[in-house]
Amino acid sequence: MRSHLLRLVCSSLVVAGFAACGEDEEKDPPCDAVADTGCAPGLTCEWATDGSTLCAAPVVLRGQVVDLADESPVEGARVVALDVNGAPLATVAVTDEDGNYEMPVPHERQRDGSPVGVALTLRVDASGFQTFPSGIRQALPIDTTAAADDEGKLVVESALTEVGLIELPDAVGLGSLSGTVSLPERRPGVLVVAERNGVGVSGIADRDGSYRIFNLPAADYEVTGYTRGVSFEARTATVAEGADTVLDLARSEAATARLSGKVSIVNPGDGNATSIILVLESLFDEATLRGESPPGLRAPNPGLAPDVTGAFSIDGIPAGRYVVLAGFENDRLVRDPDTSIGGTAIVRQELGAGADVALPESFKITGALAFLPPLGFEPVGVTAAPTISWEDDSSEDAYEVRVFDALGDEVWTHTEPGHSGSTPAVTYGGPLDPGMYYQVKVRSLKDDRGTMVPISQTEDLAGVFFAE
Repeated sequence: MRSHLLRLVCSSLVVAGFAACGEDEEKDPPCDAVADTGCAPGLTCEWATDGSTLCAAPVVLRGQVVDLADESPVEGARVVALDVNGAPLATVAVTDEDGNYEMPVPHERQRDGSPVGVALTLRVDASGFQTFPSGIRQALPIDTTAAADDEGKLVVESALTEVGLIELPDAVGLGSLSGTVSLPERRPGVLVVAERNGVGVSGIADRDGSYRIFNLPAADYEVTGYTRGVSFEARTATVAEGADTVLDLARSEAATARLSGKVSIVNPGDGNATSIILVLESLFDEATLRGESPPGLRAPNPGLAPDVTGAFSIDGIPAGRYVVLAGFENDRLVRDPDTSIGGTAIVRQELGAGADVALPESFKITGALAFLPPLGFEPVGVTAAPTISWEDDSSEDAYEVRVFDALGDEVWTHTEPGHSGSTPAVTYGGPLDPGMYYQVKVRSLKDDRGTMVPISQTEDLAGVFFAE
């Protein structure tokens, strides 16, 4: 009788979009959340908040990948959902001929089968297109609490699950590299990097360990994987023109490194604490001062709000060459741009296996120049040249305004006189190509005996707009 009633309850939950089945352990063993077995067709095995497992309606992301230039679908794009650590939450979904994808994403559940919502972002790679996100293009967080029932699935579908890609200017003859990474037991994400002449191209190894790096010119590459707490063997691969080369990566026994240092926050304005991230030097963009960070290489730990006000440390770092960035996130603080004083230069650090390195000089951090509407922390769609406005820096003599497109090219510059307390505002005078993303960077300048010295700047991840 009890088994019959349980089946009725489970059937009702499936109709409602939830299911919590397999609980009658006298008749049915609990399902296996790791292997995703033991559930009826159409259901998935998930962990519950109390540590048990249950069968439930799957949570899926559903969307489309298109070419930003003409809204045409992009077939064969690889879409992966990343958590706050930059680690994959699911296996990669590949878009069909219409550019559509559907990606089941494992979720912790309440005992009634309802999912515990998470914030995630998307990464999309495709042959002939710029990776998203990269350069100035940001991936905005998707909240899965908005999942809605659709024929037995809990579907997350919105403008945020639709991604437009920017076509590379010359993709003829480019090859690719693919294979499998030997994932650690906890199955974190791995950033796989192919490097040549100090320049890298990356791909993400998903929860199954598979990866693919697109858009590689024919050449020999040094290839390895990066994630916090694990080292991988470096291998050499030869990529032929227009071909895919298969290369698998194994873990190595090499010890990971530790990096420590400190920040000095001066004239913080509305900011009070910051964070530190490590990005691979081969993936660092000198124009936008951004790069890709292997999963987990952050202080404080990923997922925590910025809290660094002095000393910091990051351990579990695979051997490699890194750029250390402070004040990079939108925390109302920025690296002090005055390179005439100590502690303001971009820091590059090579870390060997097992190294324990203390940076000799503190990072100088200062309050950021704040954008005023329409620009701010989130990308803004525009149909005409936007007004660029920001809060006045009371001690400036001039402002330097620079605008970059999503490919990292500087497309417009402007020098604005000091405003003596009034609000600076200029109209953007550069190109406005449909679908293209642009970022504004503003620096305040002080006249130091005839030399204009930068004293503050806008934040690294703010001031983005795109042409609708």
